Amino acid sequence: MKTSARNQFSGTVLAVKTGAVNSEISIGLPGGQTLTATVTNESCEELALAQGRAVIALVKSSHIIVATDLAHIRLSARNQIEGIIEHIERGAVNALVSINAGEGVCLTAGITIQSAESLDLHPGQRATAICKAGSVILGVLVW
Repeated sequence: MKTSARNQFSGTVLAVKTGAVNSEISIGLPGGQTLTATVTNESCEELALAQGRAVIALVKSSHIIVATDLAHIRLSARNQIEGIIEHIERGAVNALVSINAGEGVCLTAGITIQSAESLDLHPGQRATAICKAGSVILGVLVW
């Protein structure tokens, strides 16, 4: 599958928690990380999301925030995946920051140059990729 989303992950549904309007879907990634998505109950039914179902999770790079030290900070964003900055591609206004979380899981964040400079980001540095569950789009293969 080709999409414009820089972050595309194959995973398996670990759990589905159904609410009044939305469902919270926990997805296991190949490296053992967990990604959480929030989708409408209607989408959950249409995609037949259930434990064990193979899914594709998409996240636009502009929906990922980069943090370098969360030791004493709690965030409401469910998805916080730690890794090592592998590469930074600087443009005129924005930078693409690639964070390798291991086992083939690499996240790309699109942030401003100013943010990259204020965080003093560089390859080899530990960082956390953060995104809200509502920023994760789910898809399934249809035959």
